[in-house]
Amino acid sequence: MKRILVIGGGAMGSAFTIPCLENKNDVTITEPYSKKFIRDLSTKKKFHSALKVKLSKKLKFKKFSKNLLRERFDLIVIALSLPGIDFIGKELKDSNVKTPILVLTKGLKYEKKSKRILTISEQLRKVSGTRNISVLKGPCLAKELARKNQTSVVIANKSINFAKKIGKRISTKYYLTEFSKDVIGVEVCSAIKNIYSMIIGAGQSLNISSNLFQKSIIEMKYLTKYFKGNEETTLGLAGIGDLYVSAAGGRNSKMGNYLGKGYTFKNAKKKFMPNDTVEGEQLAREISPFVLKKIDKSKVPLMVNLIRTIIKNKKFKI
Repeated sequence: MKRILVIGGGAMGSAFTIPCLENKNDVTITEPYSKKFIRDLSTKKKFHSALKVKLSKKLKFKKFSKNLLRERFDLIVIALSLPGIDFIGKELKDSNVKTPILVLTKGLKYEKKSKRILTISEQLRKVSGTRNISVLKGPCLAKELARKNQTSVVIANKSINFAKKIGKRISTKYYLTEFSKDVIGVEVCSAIKNIYSMIIGAGQSLNISSNLFQKSIIEMKYLTKYFKGNEETTLGLAGIGDLYVSAAGGRNSKMGNYLGKGYTFKNAKKKFMPNDTVEGEQLAREISPFVLKKIDKSKVPLMVNLIRTIIKNKKFKI
């Protein structure tokens, strides 16, 4: 039995505890921010309001604190949103945590001082000082995982053997794990697919969307290679696999559909998705200074088009 701490009580963090518990791990979950999720997880029923399921009674909930981080765990799982990465990185550093980290968070960070793009693991390593960081990405919808629908993900670590150790701790008959040494490629693909799923969603017919899907893959290959990842990673679970799921029915694709109908981003957000987080929009704003100044625009015309559409709040032209 291994002790696992999951930091982040949202849909994905909470769903992730299900296969962990089925592998007879001792699992504790904590939530630093959301009062709603703290309430969900701290009650005896453990009914999760986002997942619409009751979580296992074996799942332990503890209030977030530095003392909790100092407890002995075999693995710490980060399932916070992108803005929470700097916060948890500083908390881990202050608590001198040496425990291996597994990151579920998807995204990229633009570092203004150095004017470069960092992956989540790079940013976390920089802030926390932690060296052994693995990432888990892929086409995984939290609600489907919570219902134990078959799900495949990829775990990336520069040490493939360590990635396999994590996989052994969390894999089940319905939660299948693959492994990769291409940490950068896996992270880049899993982040930028949010932008491309919005673009694909803008197609107002299957013919247009399929064309946008194909062109999105070409751009994703270029960007993955540009950031020193392996081009073939684009064709794996973190790339085309995750893109398919997001384009088929995620929030990014939904927003893309409104953009394709002629709405500006602000109008669509206000009218149709006022309470939804659109990860593709957040990422577009985050990386826009780098993409628009450093990357050959002729190589990524779809991404440049969407970034300018969002920043300038103009109608999207396919």
